[in-house]
Amino acid sequence: MGKDVIIACDFADIQTTYGFLDRFTGEKPFVKIGMELFYSAGPEIVRGIKARGHRIFLDLKLHDIPNTVKKSMAVLSGLDVDICNLHAAGGIDMMKAAVEGLTRPDGTRPLLIAVTQLTSIDQTRMESELLIEKPLQEVVMRYAANAASAGLDGVVCSPLEARLVHERCGKDFLTVTPGIRFAEGAQGDQQRVTTPAKAKLLGSDYIVVGRPITASEDPVAAYERCVREFRDA
Repeated sequence: MGKDVIIACDFADIQTTYGFLDRFTGEKPFVKIGMELFYSAGPEIVRGIKARGHRIFLDLKLHDIPNTVKKSMAVLSGLDVDICNLHAAGGIDMMKAAVEGLTRPDGTRPLLIAVTQLTSIDQTRMESELLIEKPLQEVVMRYAANAASAGLDGVVCSPLEARLVHERCGKDFLTVTPGIRFAEGAQGDQQRVTTPAKAKLLGSDYIVVGRPITASEDPVAAYERCVREFRDA
């Protein structure tokens, strides 16, 4: 799997999602199904989008005791998604259990990545609300190293941390990076953000782009711009 743009389909229902995807009559973009859509539509939305020919990142961010995560991942392994994830904050044992649960009897499994720190979190919030006093970058690197030691394929991190993650965990350890905005776009509720072109220079393997595409007057054109700036430049 090479560098690519993943569209965050953060919609409330199946109808809106299919209406949005129907606009893409050419290339079938890689899409992310998050909690809002999955909780609204259930596994059927995964099967439906997969049947349309899209690759899927199932973004449910599991975070629980190891046994619960293992059993949940065993269920998700039957949905034929391409990437799924969990919170690295759950610890190494939880992440190892997730790999075990996600692995099918034939030895195959989707890619599994760990969320390090949400891109809505900055140093001030991490210290005042989470009581984590280490530098944010150091925390992200430790979480990434934990994920690698647990056998995961990569992490979700800010583009600003992608290069350091590769230096710490290897070039084949994936960096999937939200917090992407066009140069003229609003930052919104994200704190650690950059542009598609900058993300590429920083070493992101995949960028996850939501509102700059989904809220655009011309989502197809916005997606194609992302592809030009990140994947094809």
